[in-house]
Amino acid sequence: MHNYEEDNIEEIYSKILRAGRRTYFFDVRETKASDYYLTITESKKFTNEDGSYYYKKHKIYLYKEDFENFTTYLQDSISFIFENRGHEVISERHQKDYSPDNVNSEQE
Repeated sequence: MHNYEEDNIEEIYSKILRAGRRTYFFDVRETKASDYYLTITESKKFTNEDGSYYYKKHKIYLYKEDFENFTTYLQDSISFIFENRGHEVISERHQKDYSPDNVNSEQE
């Protein structure tokens, strides 16, 4: 269901991160009570067989009372990934010689 009112809320502050087919939007918006909250939107481009394209969007609403815990959990999760898989991107899409069997053996 399309929410016309939500689409017309003016962003107070906005940042855009382009990452290949994905784009991330970080938008600060205002509540009805005049407080701020953050929306994080992932928009991913897909192409139809006829060459036309469309976007799929996923959105997170983050309110001030959750900022501290969200930031802590996000940083903990990122640290876990870097500590266990390093900073290099490992995937079939990014490495022609990718093999899940080699992931752990390379780190030892």
